[in-house]
Amino acid sequence: VYTKIDKGDLTLIEQNYNFGKITNLMGIKKGIENTNYVLKVGKKKYILTIFEKRVQSKDLPFFMKLLSGLSRSKIRCPQPIKNTKGKFLFKIKHKYACIVSFLEGNDKLKLNTNDCYVIGKNIAKLHLATKKLKIYRKNSLSVNAWRSLLKKINKKINRLSKNLIEKMNFDLSNIKKKWPNNLPKGIIHGDLFIDNIFFYKGKFLGFIDFYFSSNDFEAYELATCINALCFNKRKKKFSYDKGKTLQLIKGYETIRKLQKKEKDCLNILCKGSALRYLATRSYDYINTPKSAIIKKKDPREYIQKLAFHKKINSFSSYIK
Repeated sequence: VYTKIDKGDLTLIEQNYNFGKITNLMGIKKGIENTNYVLKVGKKKYILTIFEKRVQSKDLPFFMKLLSGLSRSKIRCPQPIKNTKGKFLFKIKHKYACIVSFLEGNDKLKLNTNDCYVIGKNIAKLHLATKKLKIYRKNSLSVNAWRSLLKKINKKINRLSKNLIEKMNFDLSNIKKKWPNNLPKGIIHGDLFIDNIFFYKGKFLGFIDFYFSSNDFEAYELATCINALCFNKRKKKFSYDKGKTLQLIKGYETIRKLQKKEKDCLNILCKGSALRYLATRSYDYINTPKSAIIKKKDPREYIQKLAFHKKINSFSSYIK
């Protein structure tokens, strides 16, 4: 929660939507990009999202059309709700906001290999469903944006790890040299971390938080999932789990087969994804306001993951 809302704001929402009196409001501490609240109206729940710093207002119609289109294709995700004016978006505290349906589930604290298989399968279903949507958004946090992001990170971050900024710039130069340019593209979720994947009664339910979605390499989605889902944490150490990656890819390939060139590029995509999260977490670590109700994510996790990817260079190293 970055933006605090008051009774006047709730009255404004009630006037804009015909769903009745808001009986309860609760801020959600998880997530790092936008402000999110659970709204309770009688027995029904909704999510109020207020768009913050990284989300540009020109991108918001893309996100609304994406969520609406995925819901029509039976992909379980938050469905944006139109207000009395027939619009998905409105303004609160001079910021754009939307209300979406509430998914009755939650994230799993620990995934097993079967969970990874099911997630892989549903990522491929998501990728196929987006093919029907004639919408486009450039990835604002793709490889070409990382250099300018690194320039915005204060040298204070070197306290976490010696010469961290210099190392990130060096790694970026190497990654850019090998970055592919002709892999299969489509709309990807772009941020499939464990807290954006919902389960209900132990079974996969759906995906949430699509505000990094864009057109990019579909294999880059898998690389991000390998980083986010296929390492095990013990104390502060992260160890790679081949079984999880194998099942993630097996599940994905039940719906869409990966091309040889995608497999050949998996290592560089994993390095790039790890660097991207190391950079954004480093930036947030330094710049998140103290007043924000938020749990800061430690960039050091991605120092370890990037180091792992630098030790290997083949697709088979990830699954055998």
